[in-house]
Amino acid sequence: MKFNSFEEIISWAKGKQLTLIIYRELVNCHDFSFRDQIQRASISIMNNIAEGFERKGNKEFRNFLYIAKGSCAEVRSMLYLSHDFGYLDKNVCQQLIYDTIEISKLLSGLIKTL
Repeated sequence: MKFNSFEEIISWAKGKQLTLIIYRELVNCHDFSFRDQIQRASISIMNNIAEGFERKGNKEFRNFLYIAKGSCAEVRSMLYLSHDFGYLDKNVCQQLIYDTIEISKLLSGLIKTL
C-alpha cells in the first residue's frame, strides 16, 4: 500500500471525522476536564497517523500507528462514560463507538501491511 500523503490514509480521514463529531456533540458539556480529555485523545488518533507517516520509515510509522490505536481505545472507553454521565445521546454514542472500532480495525490492517 503506497500513500503520497497522510491525507490519503482512510483511518486518518475517519479519525478527523470522529474528532469533528466529538467536538460538535460535546460543545455544551460543562465537565471541562472530561471534554478536554476525550477531545485530546481523538485528536491524538489523527495526529499520530500523520506524524508517523511523515517519519518516512515503516518501523517508526508502525509505532505511531500503535499509539493511534491506543488513543482510539481511550476515546472508546470515554464514550461509554459519556453516555453513562448523560453527556451524549445513546444513538450518537453507539455510532461513535462503532466508528472507533472501525478505525482500530483499519489501523490494525495498516500495521499488518507494513
